[in-house]
Amino acid sequence: MKYLINLSYNGNHFYGYQIQKKELTVEGEIERCLSKILNISINTIASSRTDRYVHALDQYCTFEYEKPINTKKLIKSLNSIVDDNIYIKKIKKVNDSFNVRYDVKKKTYIYKINIGMYNPIDKDYVYQYCKKIDKNVLNTFIAKISGEHNFKSFTSDNDNSNYIRDIKISYRISKNILYLKFESSGFLRYMIRNIVGLLIDINNGKKELEDIDDIFKNQNRTLLGMCAPGNGLYLEKIEFNKD
Repeated sequence: MKYLINLSYNGNHFYGYQIQKKELTVEGEIERCLSKILNISINTIASSRTDRYVHALDQYCTFEYEKPINTKKLIKSLNSIVDDNIYIKKIKKVNDSFNVRYDVKKKTYIYKINIGMYNPIDKDYVYQYCKKIDKNVLNTFIAKISGEHNFKSFTSDNDNSNYIRDIKISYRISKNILYLKFESSGFLRYMIRNIVGLLIDINNGKKELEDIDDIFKNQNRTLLGMCAPGNGLYLEKIEFNKD
């Protein structure tokens, strides 16, 4: 039987999502607690492997167990022993054919940038850029980056067989926080953070908007500059074709 877990977590306290032998990770903590409660070694598969410091409001993972589970009881048990920077929101049984990775219809990420005065309280949750971003630059940048492109220049992953992604970017500004929204069926490793880093470099005058075309064309990560910090990034929502 296959079960789907819906969870959220504060990424500042973990060494990323994916399990590592000597580091505290979200996946490692979930598997440790499931294995303890169910008294059997449990492996999970996640929809998205977020980087170190990246937060999630709507992450999903699946695991298999041969017996029927009282999911309400399991939620309560997990939340009682799991690291308190993780919260299990929901667990339900799904069809055995459901694939938590390949049945994803859309992922939505939010990147938060402080464009006002430095805020030490929010420094672990909002990138403290603390400079205004020209709206003309922002609008042109989004128009150039949005759509279907080869994003090989925006990832350090050299083993991927397909770097083509179709993304939609939008934004809003509220109380000196710029909220950048990224929507796609899938993203490459560091892709969003590298996109945000390029925006910052352009706003700082280190790159030009005209450079974007060459960056796409040359498919070379070395053409980019900074990679924006992980703590401003949130996995906001995952939508499935079925479950």
